[in-house]
Amino acid sequence: MGISQEARADDPWPGYFAGRGHPGALRVGAGAEGVVYRLGHGRVAKVWTGRPPIELTRRVYADLARHRLPFATPEIFEVLEHEGVLVTYERELPGVPMHGDHPEEEFGRELPEHHADVLLTVLRGLASVPGTDAMRRLTFQGDDRPLWQGHDRFQDALAALVGRAVSRNDAALAARVPDFGAGVERTLDALRSLPTGPVTAIHGDLVPPNIHVDATGRPVAVLDFGFCTTAGDPAFEAAITAAFWDMYGPYAEEHAAELTRLFADRLGHPPETLAVYQAVYALISYDLFGMGDDDGHLPWCAALLRRNPVFTAP
Repeated sequence: MGISQEARADDPWPGYFAGRGHPGALRVGAGAEGVVYRLGHGRVAKVWTGRPPIELTRRVYADLARHRLPFATPEIFEVLEHEGVLVTYERELPGVPMHGDHPEEEFGRELPEHHADVLLTVLRGLASVPGTDAMRRLTFQGDDRPLWQGHDRFQDALAALVGRAVSRNDAALAARVPDFGAGVERTLDALRSLPTGPVTAIHGDLVPPNIHVDATGRPVAVLDFGFCTTAGDPAFEAAITAAFWDMYGPYAEEHAAELTRLFADRLGHPPETLAVYQAVYALISYDLFGMGDDDGHLPWCAALLRRNPVFTAP
């Protein structure tokens, strides 16, 4: 969720929160799932878009909190509804985003060394949390059913999701990716052939603004679970984090390759497994932010597929 402290004159929510005893509520973040306001006294409020499974999300947060992670995770105190809109009151998490998500905050050619340490800490922490029933019951953004519904293996559940996602707007990708249909089949075959491994907590959206650090650069909080949160293979989390850590910077492709190699080496994930999951991510997320070039996500997914060794294998 991007960070922004710009007040909007037509925003009714600060007045709503003032009426509930929280004067001076400040809009601090907005994303696909909703808008966050800082209320003070260690609390924030999230105004949700749509009708998310709040109680299920609350259970996922509780499942995470049972483990001694080296960083804080969200906690929901109260769930209310105002004029048909869900509002959650949550603990304000410490730290500041380790990097922004604005174009003017592009990464340089050399990724900061501490970024690798932070990412490894976060990935290892999440991989230490066993997947739970609540996590399995969550739905990926843009889909119409819980990811694990009808499946016993993460890889098979993902393969079914790829089929549903590709069928939504496959022509948009096919127009940008040569030999698209054959590439999808190659990816699905490789995905289904992956061995069954540990099933752990997956955040699914470890972009820089969703990891907070303290003044020393140590990760102190991970936020914004829900976009693609589930239970599954920790290699999936590592693969997609490497791919989208720097999505649009001038050295994005180099950084993705660098982080993919790092995670393969330091976390023990086979490089081909990471490549499979990166192709899968492009196929399940390509149309979630629009079908044109304005946002950039669709072209980014197409470019990822065009250079993916599993998708393009002869």
